[in-house]
Amino acid sequence: MAVSGLFLLGFVVAHLAGNLCIFGGQDLLNSYAQHLEDLEPLLWVARVVLLMLVVLHITTAVQLTLENRKARPVPYHKKENAQTTYAARTMAMSGVIVLAYIVYHLLHFTFKVTHPAISHGIDPHGHRDVYAMVVLSFRDPRVALFYVFAMALLSLHLSHGFKSLFQSLGFNNEKLEPKLAAAARALALLIFIGYSSIPLSVLLGFVKPAGGL
Repeated sequence: MAVSGLFLLGFVVAHLAGNLCIFGGQDLLNSYAQHLEDLEPLLWVARVVLLMLVVLHITTAVQLTLENRKARPVPYHKKENAQTTYAARTMAMSGVIVLAYIVYHLLHFTFKVTHPAISHGIDPHGHRDVYAMVVLSFRDPRVALFYVFAMALLSLHLSHGFKSLFQSLGFNNEKLEPKLAAAARALALLIFIGYSSIPLSVLLGFVKPAGGL
């Protein structure tokens, strides 16, 4: 679970870097998207690998949960969550909701199923107008706020997962524990700010359609 989570974290960071191209305007974001589409065969290989990593991550999480329950078939008479965090206690819940978000995100921006009326535009250079699709989508407060909520849960998930993966891989100790915890919180916060800045900037009118309307 730690190894698959590490690779998925790498994708989250790389994906954010590409998404932030929206602040460079229509040409930059659409050019970036076109470069990805030009690598279509490799892009589908990457998607399949990512899907496998997600399935592996979920499968190992379920297996670990079942093993933990099997190791203690009789529940605690009184269970206290000492020396743990809210992020740690809600990993399963946040993971399930993030999975639902991933499905919606793919249907929205990759397969263009959920918002077909604004998902098939072409820009003046003949590229698929991803910029317009993103901006028009996030002008709907329901869509924008759902993405912000999903990013909050993703960041919560990462704040515990990033720290835990070092322990799972044997690179943690009492001296490193507080530093890794602080690094995990900082990374999760930066990812939340980065992703949430896009829908919020559109919703608040800082990022507008290419025509400025």
